Amino acid sequence: MGNLVAIVGRPNVGKSTLFNRLTKSRQAIVSDEAGTTRDRQYGKCEWTGREFSVVDTGGWVVNSDDIFEEEIRKQVVIATEEADLVLFLCDIKNGVTDWDMDVAQILRRSKLPVILVANKADDGKDLYGQYDFYKLGLGDPYCISAATGSGTGDLLDKIIEMLPKKENDETEDGIPRFAVVGRPNVGKSSLINAFIGEDRHIVTDIAGTTRDSIYTRYEKFGFDFYLVDTAGIRRKNKVTEDLEFYSVMRSIRSIENSDVCILMIDATRGIEAQDMNIFQLIQKNNKSLVVVVNKWDLVEDKSQIAINTFETAIRNRMAPFVDFPIIFASAVTKQRIFKVLETAKQVYLNRKLRIGTTKLNEVMLPLIEATPPPSVKGKYIKIKYVSQVPDTQIPTFIFYANLPQYVKEPYKRFLENKIRDNWTLTGSPINIFIRQK
Repeated sequence: MGNLVAIVGRPNVGKSTLFNRLTKSRQAIVSDEAGTTRDRQYGKCEWTGREFSVVDTGGWVVNSDDIFEEEIRKQVVIATEEADLVLFLCDIKNGVTDWDMDVAQILRRSKLPVILVANKADDGKDLYGQYDFYKLGLGDPYCISAATGSGTGDLLDKIIEMLPKKENDETEDGIPRFAVVGRPNVGKSSLINAFIGEDRHIVTDIAGTTRDSIYTRYEKFGFDFYLVDTAGIRRKNKVTEDLEFYSVMRSIRSIENSDVCILMIDATRGIEAQDMNIFQLIQKNNKSLVVVVNKWDLVEDKSQIAINTFETAIRNRMAPFVDFPIIFASAVTKQRIFKVLETAKQVYLNRKLRIGTTKLNEVMLPLIEATPPPSVKGKYIKIKYVSQVPDTQIPTFIFYANLPQYVKEPYKRFLENKIRDNWTLTGSPINIFIRQK
């Protein structure tokens, strides 16, 4: 179970640059304008063999001056409720602002581990500014330059030292974990209650610390799985205003701890940006997917045409990954609830599919011969052999070729589609690698 680290701070102190540095990516859009980060604020960081997730809170701020600071304040509160550790980023060139003092007060109250980071310490002269930060009452400031990377190694050591050590989950191996995720008010709790029913057959409720997921074991009607439920942890003072940021922070945990994600979409509202945010989290974590269109009982036009239109719209938004089941259900009337469980179970089994090497080559090589990879700079690419890697999280295939560097994304997609045409891998992501033979 991973830890969650949130980066908070005023606009333009370098949150995205630090995020990119930690997650070794150029994902976040970095520019000097305030309020430019969006949608790309979640990644993974590994240091000395420990992995943790990083969330850059900057991306969710509604950009307008009057509510700007108020919005960030809300996010700091949400971050302290959901994260295991907060990096409070300040700008050493600007020194401490009133706003920093405010946030420091929220952080001191939260009793959460906080690391104070003074960014933009680009040369030796800047370091004299660090003493100003002691008045925030958050201990020693770590002086870094996110842009050049100086000081970030020490910071990472400190993060690893302060992250809580996790006790191992007591969940049994080999039993699938299903997480129900989706926007607020889409009916997640109703669906979970419909599964479990009032006559709860709870064998065990395993809860770690308050921030962890709760696993409810479901054993009846021939099913046996854990429902990953993070909804059970919600504190009373739930921040309702900034629901988008809240639901993403909340979903990260459920998604990371599950095998199959049941993504709920509201039939009366269609696919919204927030659904896409959650879908991207599922994809980044390589989780299997079942889409449930909930509140189908409230839709007037239930014709096959309406269903097809809805399905096409969903698949178009989520392309290129389109091979996943979509179920039209209603948690309230319990319509097709059973189908959701059956499908989730099947998708989990698809994830575990192992294809024999001989069979794989028998089917794939003729297809590749019929449609070889396009030649690059007059060089012909030959794929000689394919095999599936054993014991991976998701089905992973290696194609051995003479010039692997020339096989581009569209052709990999072609290979993936051919594998999907011949074997049932619905709902499961696939990895395809091209290697030197």
